[in-house]
Amino acid sequence: MNKSYAAVFDMDGVIVDSNPHHKIALDQFFKKYNLEVSEKDLHEKLYGRRNQEWIPLIFNREIDAEELEQLSFEKEALFREIYADDIVPVDGLEDFLKQLNKANIPCVVGTSAPVENADFVLEKTGLGKYFKEVLHAKHVSIGKPHPDIYLKTAKAVNLPPTKCVVFEDSLPGVEAGLKSEAKVVGVTTTHSPEELSNCDLTIKDFTEITLDDFLRLF
Repeated sequence: MNKSYAAVFDMDGVIVDSNPHHKIALDQFFKKYNLEVSEKDLHEKLYGRRNQEWIPLIFNREIDAEELEQLSFEKEALFREIYADDIVPVDGLEDFLKQLNKANIPCVVGTSAPVENADFVLEKTGLGKYFKEVLHAKHVSIGKPHPDIYLKTAKAVNLPPTKCVVFEDSLPGVEAGLKSEAKVVGVTTTHSPEELSNCDLTIKDFTEITLDDFLRLF
């Protein structure tokens, strides 16, 4: 393994452009519970956050652990059902992962999503073989924008965060990556390049980055 650097990938919006399908699932979920949720609410309260954090914010009430688990499972099962036939990796990702693997740069998933979604995405895309570690919602006690997930992904490959590149699409995720002191590449599936202007680099998809671009970040 190349101990110099590591690549850390958020999942939704980075490995797969799943947010449009999450949106469909959320619309159905919100309709069932008679919730009116604006685009502003989605961006400020939901995207990039763990279900345990956004569900009470959106429902605007305290929710006990048992109900929270039930609501989270319900929403994610609906998402997986909706997305199963459409799932594909973000353009250029597999070729980029091959470049990193060939250079012995460890790749890690660091996502706010539950383990069931991580397993679903990596199995359906066939990309699981490229990742040394997969960290998900149950690995962290504090969600993004707290840097916990990216501090732990760095620890998983025995590197300081300063030697990691985090690939993120959400504002809380970018903030988490920057707070961890990693380099951050913004993927503009969810936000505009202007909204991600605090990143070290922004890309539309992985056709716009090579191994050399990755190494130049350092």
